[in-house]
Amino acid sequence: MFKDRLISLKGEDLLRTLRTAEFGGGVKAFIAGRPCTQFCTNDYLGLSHHPDVTAAVRAAVDETGFGAGSAPLIAGHTRYHKELREYLARFKGSETALLFGSGYLANVGIIPALAGEGDVILSDSLNHASIIDGCRLSRADVKVYRHADPSSLEASLKSCGGYKRRWVVTEGVFGMDGEVAPLPDILHIAGTRDAGVIIDDAHATGTIGKTGRGTLEHFGLEPGDGVIQMGTLGKALGSYGAFVAGTRVVIDWLVNSARSFMFSTALPPAACAAAIASLRVIERQPERTALLRKNADHLRSSLLQAGFKVLGDGTPIVPLIMGSAHDAVKLASSLMDAGYYAPAIRPPTVPEGMSRLRFTVSSLHTADDIEGLVEALLPSPPAGEG
Repeated sequence: MFKDRLISLKGEDLLRTLRTAEFGGGVKAFIAGRPCTQFCTNDYLGLSHHPDVTAAVRAAVDETGFGAGSAPLIAGHTRYHKELREYLARFKGSETALLFGSGYLANVGIIPALAGEGDVILSDSLNHASIIDGCRLSRADVKVYRHADPSSLEASLKSCGGYKRRWVVTEGVFGMDGEVAPLPDILHIAGTRDAGVIIDDAHATGTIGKTGRGTLEHFGLEPGDGVIQMGTLGKALGSYGAFVAGTRVVIDWLVNSARSFMFSTALPPAACAAAIASLRVIERQPERTALLRKNADHLRSSLLQAGFKVLGDGTPIVPLIMGSAHDAVKLASSLMDAGYYAPAIRPPTVPEGMSRLRFTVSSLHTADDIEGLVEALLPSPPAGEG
């Protein structure tokens, strides 16, 4: 049965396979033994190989070993976890924060802990799979509003007066489209309907906002009592894990109710040390975030000038829409032959007919890297031709 399904996926250009990646630092890598320049990593600021970060990891491993050894509520909450929680709370402008094993674990933990039977969740139609699964696990009613459409959200919320609690859940920066959620409108609409707002800031933390603090800072907003921010440590912070920042009451509730927190081994202390070091670099070197924006603008404008259809604006995610999975796979393969790695993104990750190459830019990319990528694309016609 599964063999037949795999054969079917291969015939539709939807089969996924694992490739071995070897990193030498920066954006240069060997993928399946082939040298290339990556345009798919979420290590947006190049911090995973920053000397301060690697030194912090070595020091933490020398002190504590690697694994935390237990769940946070038993014996897995060290001084490194405590320091990172406090740092993240300050960084995101919240009272306190809580750590999770990954962004996926955070969303499937916090959403069911905050919403249940008798409640309603308003979810953007392009939200990440972890948000969708968290909504399903919650047993709350779920209403999906049109992507980044405040009028659709407002219309949906107007019909939700009979519920005990109302939550709006959105990505801050949409990971597959590179778009920034219209948070000022979302927060205003939610406030008029007594709804809380959960922001998945995984791709925004470290990448947007004047000092890299994410979507709220991008719009000049402060997190109110009804706002909860989730973010990851494994993207711009170059480590691994995730966090949730909010009021002390909400975080205390999650400590006692978020099952993916309560019943998972804590993050390795060294991962916490890496994230702390990365946060310090971000605050000390804001030019990294500024260079990231410059590189993203360079790639996006170059692709548009070349006639390609791209999405997003002002973020390091630059999706080039191809349409069919076959065309996306073919283009990714030709780029790999030219020394650039950006695998095809296909259904079910994106909707049918919206397969793409999702380029992600790093502050470590050079102008030559970006121009070389665009040049390698030029022999292929823009999407919709041929």
